[in-house]
Amino acid sequence: MSRLTITLNDELHRALKETAARQKRSIATIIEESLTLRGIRSRDDARALVARARKNADLDEDEALRIAISETRHQRGS
Repeated sequence: MSRLTITLNDELHRALKETAARQKRSIATIIEESLTLRGIRSRDDARALVARARKNADLDEDEALRIAISETRHQRGS
């Protein structure tokens, strides 16, 4: 597993620590979950999404990619 160092302002760091303690979860778990909810996916996950879109809709690769990007943006709220 990779490690990452980030810089947060004091207020956000305190809120993150309080949330982790209150939920009895680690800070890392909360951050990983937050990234997933924001639509951060691995390249393999993105390719699988495109493959499912193509299979379900009988689309060519360009159209499937366009839909995958649109759906990802929608999920992220962009």
